[in-house]
Amino acid sequence: MKPPADEFQLMDAAAELAGRSLGDLAQRAGITVPGDLKHAKGWVGELLESALGATAGSRPVPDFENLGIELKTIPLNPRHQPQESTFVCTAPLINTAGLQWENSTVKAKLNRVLWVPVEATHDVPVAQRRVGRAILWSPSPAERKILRDDWEEHIERITLGYLDELDARLGTYLQIRPKALNSRQRTNARNHIGEPVSAVPRGFYLRTCFTRRVLSSFSNPSRNIAAVAAQRPTK
Repeated sequence: MKPPADEFQLMDAAAELAGRSLGDLAQRAGITVPGDLKHAKGWVGELLESALGATAGSRPVPDFENLGIELKTIPLNPRHQPQESTFVCTAPLINTAGLQWENSTVKAKLNRVLWVPVEATHDVPVAQRRVGRAILWSPSPAERKILRDDWEEHIERITLGYLDELDARLGTYLQIRPKALNSRQRTNARNHIGEPVSAVPRGFYLRTCFTRRVLSSFSNPSRNIAAVAAQRPTK
């Protein structure tokens, strides 16, 4: 799909996907549906990026670069609640001295977000899982302050070399967790005395309490995925 020219085109395209199955979207895109997502964790996001005309690819910029909008999927459990934390971006482990919130990738990614709920119930085959109503969102001043405080706390520990203190329990909304295929994957970092070391790559993640907050602020439109599908006219 061509990249949307503005927010209205993007929301029209997202509305057209609501209620459709992942199998339907994959068939239209000529993409094979994996049997499960255990070894294809990014597949749903990539499918929706293709369906909506995202342009960023793997670059550290918002997915719809010309609009400054990031695309984030929210996998939902059978109770229509976020099933897992949401990956934001890779956390830098070197060259963080002088890095500011205002020019951070996290801020750029979360300034304007298109949230797309997707069914993630394990007993429903991947191809039959459906897409919910998309939400176009920006953080409130209070949310932005908490996200900034969390980010600054994490970056301070990284800059001081206290990588062992990067515990997933830290952060009200924004946490840091390992982001690697396995424990053998390493990246460059520095310890607390400034020596170069290798470390497991980390990523910034939003807690499920935060994504629940986002959904509830829009009257939880995700709860109507089945209703959205039922309302879609058959062809």
